[in-house]
Amino acid sequence: MKAMVCPGLGQNLQIETRTLAFLEMGHVRIKVIAAGVNFADSLLLSGNYQEKLAPPFIPGFEFSGVVLEVASDVTSCKVGDRVLAAVIGGAWAEEAIAHWHDVHVLPDHLDLIQAAGFPIAYGTSHLALLKAHLQTGETLVVHGASGGVGLTAVEIGAGIGASVIACASSPEKLSIALEHGAAHGLDSRSENLRDQIKSLTNGKGADVVYDPVGGSAFEDSLRSTRQGGRIVIIGFASGTVPQIPANILLVKNITVLGFSWNAYRKIDPALMRHSLKNCIDLWAAGKLHPHVSQVLPLEQAADALDLLKNRTATGKVILQVAER
Repeated sequence: MKAMVCPGLGQNLQIETRTLAFLEMGHVRIKVIAAGVNFADSLLLSGNYQEKLAPPFIPGFEFSGVVLEVASDVTSCKVGDRVLAAVIGGAWAEEAIAHWHDVHVLPDHLDLIQAAGFPIAYGTSHLALLKAHLQTGETLVVHGASGGVGLTAVEIGAGIGASVIACASSPEKLSIALEHGAAHGLDSRSENLRDQIKSLTNGKGADVVYDPVGGSAFEDSLRSTRQGGRIVIIGFASGTVPQIPANILLVKNITVLGFSWNAYRKIDPALMRHSLKNCIDLWAAGKLHPHVSQVLPLEQAADALDLLKNRTATGKVILQVAER
């Protein structure tokens, strides 16, 4: 099979012909139609992701496709099913193997290109906002609101009944966030962002902040979160990991929550599967609207990563591997 391979950490990706591994018990072999591209892929390729893969390896954390083979103990899907799946590497190839627990059967009317970028973004936002105990009527600030995970946080937060303040770096990006349910849009480059958030919340501050950006965005979050508020750290797309001043947490009684979706494979795999199933059901019912900004062929995986590194993409960037 054709696969995009990382020959060594920090080295250029290259297309190779690979033989897929033997199908072990509990696993599913899937023909890949499309695969999602995530900021975490760049971390994996540089050796800076929390999970380490020994080169050479096939990157890619999520994909959609059609089931080719199931192990004898798998009953959750069958050959011919249209599915999406999450893996720790291996998605950027013509075929991939996933554990049954990470494979979800899709209704026929859901698009496989959109499905390829669905698991991580929606799974992350759904579980993260659940962990933050976001409630109807609260105010949610979302940084990086037009990005892969940010846009899903806007959509899910609005669906819960929160008033969502979207922060992004251009009018075009803010327009997308507003279309997906944000009540307000703020320019994240503004020097008085924290004051604008305070103004929109009548001086109180945000109840919950969703932060996949880090850097100065986190500093603004600390200053614009209400007494007793919650901040959920999703990632550091800015490239800067903030150092948290504990005195501000104490004085304002703020809770800062770290969140890693992949960690739930070990923490609570049943909750992870249930959460993503809920998201798929909402999508099938027309209550979620996945946004794909670019679709590139597998051979242009490096270009796809550049779109994320430069923060020029909105929603998801997808690699199409085969025809739907």
